[in-house]
Amino acid sequence: MSCCALPVDTLADVARIAAREEVRLASRDLGDGLYQTDLSVPGVHCAGCIRTVEHGLMQLPGVDHVRVNLSTKRATVKWRGAAPPDVLETLERLGFPGHLSEVDGGRKDPELGRLIRALAVAGFAAMNIMLLSVSVWSGADTETRQAFHWISAALALVCLLYSGRIFFASAWRALRHGRTNMDVPISVGVCLAFGLSLYDTIHNGRHAYFDAATSLIFFLLIGRTLDHVMRDKARAAVRGLVRLAPRGATVLRADGSRDYLPVAAIEPGMRILLAAGDRVPVDGVVEEGMSDLDCAIATGEGVPRRVEPGATVQAGTLNLSAPLTVVASVRAENSFLAEMVRLMEAAEGGRARYRRLADRAAQLYSPVVHATALLTFIGWMAATGDWHRAVTIAIAVLIITCPCALGLAVPIVQVVAARRLFENGIMVKDGAGLERLAEIDAIAFDKTGTLTLGRPRLLDRDAIDGGALAIAAALGARSKHPYSQAIAAESAVTAIPLADVVEWPGLGIEAWIGGARYRLGRGEWALADGAAADRAAGTVLSRDGALVVRFTFEDTLRPGADEAVSRLRDAGIGLTILSGDREAVVSAVARRLGMGDFAARLLPVGKVERLRALAAAGHKVLMVGDGLNDAPALAAAHVSMAPATAADIGRNAADFVFLRDSLDAVPTAVAVARDAGRLIRQNFALAVIYNMIALPIAIAGLVTPLIAALAMSLSSVIVVANALRLGSGWTARPRARPAGGDAAALGPALEPGR
Repeated sequence: MSCCALPVDTLADVARIAAREEVRLASRDLGDGLYQTDLSVPGVHCAGCIRTVEHGLMQLPGVDHVRVNLSTKRATVKWRGAAPPDVLETLERLGFPGHLSEVDGGRKDPELGRLIRALAVAGFAAMNIMLLSVSVWSGADTETRQAFHWISAALALVCLLYSGRIFFASAWRALRHGRTNMDVPISVGVCLAFGLSLYDTIHNGRHAYFDAATSLIFFLLIGRTLDHVMRDKARAAVRGLVRLAPRGATVLRADGSRDYLPVAAIEPGMRILLAAGDRVPVDGVVEEGMSDLDCAIATGEGVPRRVEPGATVQAGTLNLSAPLTVVASVRAENSFLAEMVRLMEAAEGGRARYRRLADRAAQLYSPVVHATALLTFIGWMAATGDWHRAVTIAIAVLIITCPCALGLAVPIVQVVAARRLFENGIMVKDGAGLERLAEIDAIAFDKTGTLTLGRPRLLDRDAIDGGALAIAAALGARSKHPYSQAIAAESAVTAIPLADVVEWPGLGIEAWIGGARYRLGRGEWALADGAAADRAAGTVLSRDGALVVRFTFEDTLRPGADEAVSRLRDAGIGLTILSGDREAVVSAVARRLGMGDFAARLLPVGKVERLRALAAAGHKVLMVGDGLNDAPALAAAHVSMAPATAADIGRNAADFVFLRDSLDAVPTAVAVARDAGRLIRQNFALAVIYNMIALPIAIAGLVTPLIAALAMSLSSVIVVANALRLGSGWTARPRARPAGGDAAALGPALEPGR
């Protein structure tokens, strides 16, 4: 029998088996019989969707764990058994069609374009209907009023069919599967206002409320579009990390032949040829060659690390100066870079679960308002039997209690706060970040590039002989090494004739001057055996193997670091340093700033673990960092901030980016966030008081929908006026500083790293 002759049930079974086999092949073996499958679920857009998907998938036999990431719209399913569970079929049944996921930054998300087009149509319709409504409210004659109502009806119908379908489709999908979401009451309210307005237009009524329906869609779409843009920025950090991984690498076979293989095809034990300028594709061990590696992704330090045979290298690090042969030790999915990506996704998933104040208020507010409108309709129907009057009063209740003031309470304050922060050189990437920033009680700083500028500075310059410094500067100007550049910056350019200049990767630079061989670099390389006492002297200048001068360096503190640390400590905030640098260097910076808590030699996963320990101890931590290695920590912290000089991935992962060199941006941002939180709470109180007064009047039938609309607008104006009071200084009342300083503020979570 040909496949075309198979019965329908058999074809469906074949498709189901093929889908499950595809899921099995795409799943990652976690060991001990546990597998992980990553799925893309584009239909997820709220907390209710997350609960539905997670609960539905957890009912499948063999499923151990389900986590949905709202930012990336991905579901991670961990399962056991010989065959994978029917995850794709279950998602289809739940109303959230999904497919196997693969992080890919090259594809554009079509959802943003769809939202922008819907927003444009809704804005056009709402604006024009509002203009026509002004003419009607101003006392247009009957024929003109009727014509304007029909034009408004046509514009509103286009708005509902095109822009409103975003809410209608979501509401229908929820209802079709026996559940509800926030789009259901929105859809009901919009359709009810449009339906009654159309009825009154057909029957030559005096009032129509097409403007209310279209304006509601317009303002809701603004919020949804901005939320989508914010989540897309969150995904950009993960995409940036993925771009650091090369697509493939040159593998040296046992017979001497060379093959270019995709990274996924590289197995442990394969020998990889790594040219200068290439990134390491997978974790491995250097077999041949000596070079410098840019390990900023792992340690955050800009100073290159010297590697030689036997040294371990990590995926994503950059080979700077010479070819290497590396023996792969793990597969790509188990490499350091893959672990970084997983850390980022896990951290973003946790942050996506943060419920904004407006969301928490709406969860209680919306059901109460809609229940009140329904009871109002029932009561007036029972009292008068006039369905039109009952519906009109119920709509007046909906309009006068419309959560516009409540909806504006948060975003208008955030807009004003963002403007205040921008005036101080601070960019806000996520409005929810302002709410989280107002809650912090601890701050963790990276060292290099954050507390310091990441630029070495030569110490004791005046104690160095001018001639020796000029020779060292002439050599240093030929090198890109940070220490060489620091030496070159301390001396005027002189015409010193250099011959046979050679830079030795990981060691230093040498040249012949007047018949003598000068070397600038590591003491163990530059000095002869007879100078053994000075061979561990760090960076030196030597002449024919003899020590000429020894150089010492320190990193330059970021401007305003001392004052910023003092202001934050006085505000009762616990402070610590989390760095990948050596303990002696981190300790020196901590002493200079008077910070008692620090942890050194931390890999990215170590920083994330420290932040989780602080969170487990009840602290809400602001992470301030700049390096590639800080990206997972920035995403894992309660809220995060990065300087504009940070790596792209660090800026993408942060909630705030400060544009100026001064670290004063940190206490300023905390101050504005705390003031904004206070005003948001005031706005919520104003909205509640307004509704407590207006709701009984509307239920009593004492206001028309027009008066209700005016009252609703007045409440919104009051909220906006209150938000404009937000200042830009350190105006929040400082919290009492805990006894014992930083250590008491942070508790025992960081004791091992002190």
